[in-house]
Amino acid sequence: MGTESSDRGITALVGRMADGFSRLVTQHIALARLELAEDARQVGAGLARIATFVPFLLTGYALVCAALAVLLSRWLGLAGALAAVGIANLVGGGLGVAAALRRMRTVRVMHTTQEELNRSAEALTAPARGASEHGPAAHGSKEHPDGR
Repeated sequence: MGTESSDRGITALVGRMADGFSRLVTQHIALARLELAEDARQVGAGLARIATFVPFLLTGYALVCAALAVLLSRWLGLAGALAAVGIANLVGGGLGVAAALRRMRTVRVMHTTQEELNRSAEALTAPARGASEHGPAAHGSKEHPDGR
């Protein structure tokens, strides 16, 4: 008879734990969606601001490169001046792309979601870890230290 009531108690505890775990997973998914949407909104706004000024930047850059090539053509000829300006642009562009890629590797996407998942995993494993590390004496056992 006592077994039946303890079985129902355990069943209820397992059911509550499953419900809690389900809610936790649902909340993590909701957090991930919100964080991803916010990250996408911020990236989109930044790209829109950049795209607004790209035509002006390209026009100015082309004019400066043409003026530099005309200036250098006095000493290098037109073909040599165009080649020198082109090579300088390739080197500068390559270094800029390499720096941008290095910086992109440091960006942590969905950082908050990862932290929350780690905290939840630690919380779920902490009680089990504590019970196995400290043995029965750590949980209020009435057993005497010398085994009585």
